[in-house]
Amino acid sequence: MEPEVFQESKISKAYIRLSMPLVFSMVVTLIYNLADTYFVARTNDTQIVAGVSLGMPVFTLLMAIGNIFGQGGGSLISRLLGQTDKQGVRHVSAFCFYATALTGVVIAAVMMVFRVPLLCVIGADLETFAHASNYYTYLAIGAPIIMLSFIHSNLLRSEGMSKESMAGTVAGALINIILDPIFISFLALGASGAAIATVIGYLFSDVFFVVTVAKKSKLLSINPREVKISAAHMGQIFGIGIPASITNLMQSVSVVLMNQFLLPFGNDKIAAMGIVLKINMIALLLLISFAFGGQPLFGYYYGSGDKKRLSELLHFCLWFIGFTAVFLTAIVFLAAPFLMKCFMKNESIISDGTIMLRWQVITMVLVGFILLMTIICQSMGKVAGSFILSSSRQGTVFLVVLVAAYNILGYMGIILSQAIADILTAMIAAALFKRQLYKEFH
Repeated sequence: MEPEVFQESKISKAYIRLSMPLVFSMVVTLIYNLADTYFVARTNDTQIVAGVSLGMPVFTLLMAIGNIFGQGGGSLISRLLGQTDKQGVRHVSAFCFYATALTGVVIAAVMMVFRVPLLCVIGADLETFAHASNYYTYLAIGAPIIMLSFIHSNLLRSEGMSKESMAGTVAGALINIILDPIFISFLALGASGAAIATVIGYLFSDVFFVVTVAKKSKLLSINPREVKISAAHMGQIFGIGIPASITNLMQSVSVVLMNQFLLPFGNDKIAAMGIVLKINMIALLLLISFAFGGQPLFGYYYGSGDKKRLSELLHFCLWFIGFTAVFLTAIVFLAAPFLMKCFMKNESIISDGTIMLRWQVITMVLVGFILLMTIICQSMGKVAGSFILSSSRQGTVFLVVLVAAYNILGYMGIILSQAIADILTAMIAAALFKRQLYKEFH
């Protein structure tokens, strides 16, 4: 543990110290996610690209379930550290690790048993089914491995070990980047190769994290005898973890429905949107990483009752994340045609994707505000606020907007739906801050 980071006199220094390793690990994670898309796209086979794009919600689903325990446990551990409850930290960390492993095995079995109907649900048709199935199958087999990687990457940061969390994530990403061209191109495994490389990369991260916890961590535990936790702690893990994971779950649902709405317009539209969502994820994950960088601090200061430092942290994050969002919006908006061309030299896909991408990033400032309010709710154990925000932007609000916009504007309504949902969700976040959070900072 590095307790001095929580006692750092300058809030900005403590925030940067915790957030920058996370930002770097997120960037590298994005690079290896983009590597899948890049090497698959280099086949110039639209059906393979569409098949892998259809499989994206599967990966997001696994990440969401892993984050129930990763983010839920991390939020609780930050508050327990603020309360100096070291034994509670050990029990919570052991529970999260083994509960995730068991859940992963169950999820893998369910995904394999219902493989065909689930592939139809995510939008696979006769042309894309084989490629989507190949990608899906290997992700399902590797479900426990993928899910476990999100446990200690979160818990180590909550203990103040952001560098170790970054190292494990980056190591797995590099393994994946190296294996992608080998499996996808050299061995000609296509979509299967992309999934296999991904699973092996996450397996490497898992091994790294387990060794790190065993040898370096002074508080986290992987001892099965320490799995038992109190009902109150379990309630906090699920109360915060489930709303946190809803963001990822809703992202999966929104992508599936968007693909279903785009299907009548052709698989090239689905392929374009798949590339757009990968590019947009770069900006989005940078914002997420900066927001999450402050989570251990928000939790620790809230747990210790330090309202002065809480207020200072909030003001700094609002300014910093807002500036970052404006910068990212400008870069992606201007470079949209070039970014699309980097993945696929298909004029139709570049043209469609440019319009899609610009509308995806136009409300990035509002997304940064929504993410910050969501992270604060999670850090403080505000279950209701966390649930509302996690289920809105790409959940209930987005789905209502998508259906309404499609019926009113058709194809263009699909493209505009996320921007409209961002505006409405930002209004909800502002109202929640005024009603639930404002008093905690004053």
